[in-house]
Amino acid sequence: MKTYGLIGYPLSHSFSKKYFTEKFLNEGIADHQYELFPIEDIKALPNLLSENPTLKGLNVTIPHKVNVLCYLNELDEAAEKIGAVNCIAIKDFEGENYLKGYNTDAYGFEESLKPLLSNHHKKALVFGDGGAAKAVKYVLEKLNIQCQVVVRKTVQNAILYADVTPEILATHKLLINTTPLGMSPNVDTFPEIDYSLIGKDHLAYDLVYNPLETTFLAKAAQQGAQIKNGLEMLYKQAEKAWAIWNN
Repeated sequence: MKTYGLIGYPLSHSFSKKYFTEKFLNEGIADHQYELFPIEDIKALPNLLSENPTLKGLNVTIPHKVNVLCYLNELDEAAEKIGAVNCIAIKDFEGENYLKGYNTDAYGFEESLKPLLSNHHKKALVFGDGGAAKAVKYVLEKLNIQCQVVVRKTVQNAILYADVTPEILATHKLLINTTPLGMSPNVDTFPEIDYSLIGKDHLAYDLVYNPLETTFLAKAAQQGAQIKNGLEMLYKQAEKAWAIWNN
């Protein structure tokens, strides 16, 4: 039996378990299982690995995308530059677990974003500065799109929501939510900007996929903006994880 799973906390709902369980079933992949491992403290990871010797790969979600790094033996180039991991390949090396970290969020985001971009998407506002935002910023840099991070509490190289002026919204045509704002069950929350200043040249991208249309996306769409949720990104990062685990 080969076991794969998801670590994070809490894990009230999981796209990954449904995706991989259905994949194994539909493609006739025998002796494979995907489990949820809700660990509140990343220090529980070594015990988790020793108690589950059939583990071959893990997905990583909030809040462990950054704090898992110190438990890994190696990082791929993207994960190293981003400083966050959402996929781990587990190999046996001389009787010990050898853990290599990857960031498939970046791949999924880039592949789902690129077809939507136009020439006027030269600058982006990125709401949030967590692990997911790190992957987004990495991709934007690759695509030569300038980005400005927007946060609720003062951090270096970021501005506050109150600092998002009409001039900034006029020049930053790409709006990306990397926060849990709007995610079920807190569907009434959203990045607090002036949506009346958004127009048809704006592209609003939300990494949240539950619900499929967040309040952020609905408000942007009402102003004529193009919108995109995080579901395709999720599928693409899952496919990439499967390819890594089977490399």
